[in-house]
Amino acid sequence: MLKSLTYPDLKFTNQTDFYQGKVRNVYTLNNDILVMIASDRLSAFDVVLPQGIPQKGQILNTLATYMLDKTKDLVPNWLISSPHPNVSIGHKCEAFKVEMVVRQYLTGHAAREYKSGKRVLCGVSLPEGLKEHDKFEKPIITPTTKAEQGDHDMDISKEEILAQGIVSREDYDMLEDYSLKLFERGTEIAKAQGLLLVDTKYEFGKTPEGEIVVIDEIHTPDSSRYFYADTYQERQAKGLGQKQLSKEFVREWLMEHNFQGKEGQKVPELPEEFINHVTDRYIELYEKITAQSFSRENYTSIEADIYNAVENFLKNY
Repeated sequence: MLKSLTYPDLKFTNQTDFYQGKVRNVYTLNNDILVMIASDRLSAFDVVLPQGIPQKGQILNTLATYMLDKTKDLVPNWLISSPHPNVSIGHKCEAFKVEMVVRQYLTGHAAREYKSGKRVLCGVSLPEGLKEHDKFEKPIITPTTKAEQGDHDMDISKEEILAQGIVSREDYDMLEDYSLKLFERGTEIAKAQGLLLVDTKYEFGKTPEGEIVVIDEIHTPDSSRYFYADTYQERQAKGLGQKQLSKEFVREWLMEHNFQGKEGQKVPELPEEFINHVTDRYIELYEKITAQSFSRENYTSIEADIYNAVENFLKNY
């Protein structure tokens, strides 16, 4: 099996803090710069799976920086530099305690909630008679926030966010505006490559100067779903599942193996064949959406390579 970068053990000059997320290791330097290392860890149903996916971190980080560059004229973002394919360096921001989920189709979590009988999702009313993967008349925003206990995402409505004072009305209006603008641009980029941007999530933060900026990744297979445009209508008309470029197929595999992150359920081991398949699907999305060939990073000395790339950036920053 190919080597994967799962839990890098690094410490940088002038490091003042460290946080390990589900997928990224986040280092604070001088209390104002963040170094994010995209690992090959894979999470689903808010659980980190036991094995890494080779090249996944490189794919996610490279695609995220590509998308941030393609949208920076619309919405400012946190990124300063990407000195290594697995690394993004940017400004430290105070993150908003909500994630802005934009949906154009009844897919994934929304479809599961709809199938269970719910017709209101995060305060948004959904019409009767929809079937899985149907397109909404216009994109809807279904925010999430972190549960008070645990690290799982929890649906919340705009009204609840404002009533609880999680985000001010002025800031929330800007988050909505930015999210829809980003989604529209993402849809245009996807369409040019024969894809449909199905849904995605955006995370925002505020700089010390008070500017709202995009933080973290955007339009990657971990934060978004894509369908193939040329087969969408035919498959939908025949009641067939859509071919997706996202990690939804990982969730589907886990559900087939009796795991949805529920209490008492054991995370199944991923077979080597499936791990390689996941890598191939991530590469497929990268190449499809960027129209660029993917070049695999050499993992022989990847931790040392990452360390040196960050330290060299800091010397010149």
